[in-house]
Amino acid sequence: MNRICDLFGIKYPVIQGGMVWCSGWRLASAVSNAGGLGLIGAGSMHPEVLREHIQKCKKATDNPFGVNVPLMYPEIETIMNILVEEGVKIVFTSAGSPKKWTGFLKKHDVTVVHVVSSALFAAKCEEAGVDAIVAEGFEAGGHNGREETTTLCLIPSVRKATSLPLLAAGGIGTGEAMYAAMALGADGVQIGTRFALTHESSASSAFKDFCLKLNEGDTRLMLKKLAPTRLAKNEFFNEVEEAENRGATPEEMRELLGRGRAKKGIFEGDLMEGELEIGQVSAIINECPTVDSVMHQLISSFNETAARLSDTRF
Repeated sequence: MNRICDLFGIKYPVIQGGMVWCSGWRLASAVSNAGGLGLIGAGSMHPEVLREHIQKCKKATDNPFGVNVPLMYPEIETIMNILVEEGVKIVFTSAGSPKKWTGFLKKHDVTVVHVVSSALFAAKCEEAGVDAIVAEGFEAGGHNGREETTTLCLIPSVRKATSLPLLAAGGIGTGEAMYAAMALGADGVQIGTRFALTHESSASSAFKDFCLKLNEGDTRLMLKKLAPTRLAKNEFFNEVEEAENRGATPEEMRELLGRGRAKKGIFEGDLMEGELEIGQVSAIINECPTVDSVMHQLISSFNETAARLSDTRF
């Protein structure tokens, strides 16, 4: 048996990342219905909007689903109370220390998973009492770790630091990559970009079409003085790069970033002035299928890889 499947009560050890402006109830329920674990991304939702998405997800799937909550969220206490009121049983936390809210959630019979970018923070998660860990490498889209450690290096390091169930994230969009992550010690995978570029994702069609045309090197980790974020290259990216190259202060960078940049780019499809968050693996994705099709391809290529390598000896 697989520890991730056992922990969440799912068929496949595949978790869909709770991405801002992509991960609404339609995407989360589609992934859960396909045998994985769908996550609603609370980071781009006002509290009552989140409540609405949770209620709609309950109606759309009978399978387990969860919510991803960035701990830097300004209305975090309200969000946590909504999760308890709505009976959410799986919560992924990120962007902050798990110590403050893990105990609260566990008291309400919630399975808690925290996202980290280093072995040091993985060990702290185990001390905080979480049930599982996501180790996210430098390749991932959106907010990223300052360490800039790749998934290939991060997973073995985290595996040594903790005995908890471990999910690998960052640069994983195929069954072959899923197999590689599990060979390195992960129990399953969390996948963002591949699910962001599906029919059920709530990202704008303009954003999806743009990302499907990206090549190697068309994304980079930026905004390092604020919160490192992987962005696709566009006019806003160029403004950020120019500001960083001339040594702009964090205050200047915040002013440049302003408010609503990610919504403008991902949800509204402003490809010039929007913040286009996407992972490196977008360079090998050139179609926008349904979630069911993606899951089928992931599992079939994973099994084909396992069979191909099963008798390999040197």
